[in-house]
Formats: sequence, structure tokens, C-alpha cells
Amino acid sequence: MRFLLIGILLGFPLLEAVVLVRLANTLGWWVLAWMLLSACAGMALIKEARFAMLARLAAGLAHGEFPIVALTDSARTVLAGLLLIFPGVVSDFIAITLLLLPGPRLAKQAVPRRAAQGVLIEGEFRRSR
Repeated sequence: MRFLLIGILLGFPLLEAVVLVRLANTLGWWVLAWMLLSACAGMALIKEARFAMLARLAAGLAHGEFPIVALTDSARTVLAGLLLIFPGVVSDFIAITLLLLPGPRLAKQAVPRRAAQGVLIEGEFRRSR
């Protein structure tokens, strides 16, 4: 298990470097422009997630949704931003895939807490001693 983790941690940057060098040999300086634009896009995504997390959380609570939906959406955006900042084409592909995947639909379709199904019985309450 330890060797697998070390292999992944060492293999991913090596894969990024090999793909980046081969792509730079083919396309030239356009790869540098791609890296700079993806890093700027990653920073913008992280800033957007930072500012929008509280708004998503408040809107989710107002609609009766689970607050974890807003947190996972923001966490996905931050992770995609970090992958875009990391130089490489493979990490950019993973980040774009992460951004394009649909979010958790099961939690969004949950029944709101305010609309609980059941019978409402009105009446008065008096405590007897």
C-alpha cells in the first residue's frame, strides 16, 4: 500500500512532464500560453469558490436542501482550480472533467424539511401539575 502511494506521487508528475515535453515539441510556444491561461483560470475558480460558498450555503438552507451539497460543489471547484494551477496537460484534463461532471442529484431532490409529510393537528396545550 505504501509503495502504491509513493508510485502515484512520483508517477503523476513524471507523466505530466513527459506529456508536456512531447506536446511542447509538437506545438511549440502555444503550450506555454496554455499553461499560463490555465493557471489564471485556476486562480479565478478558487476565488469564485471562496466567494460563492457562503451564498450557495445560504441558498441551499433557504430552499431546504442539505448543506453538504453546497460544500461539495465548492470543494469540487477548488480542487479543479488547484489542478488547473498545477502545470500539466493531464491535470488540466482532470480538472475540466471534474468541472463538467454533474453534481449530486439525490441530495438536491430531497424533500424539504418544512414540507414534512404527515398530519398536522392543531390544538391548545395546557400543562397540568
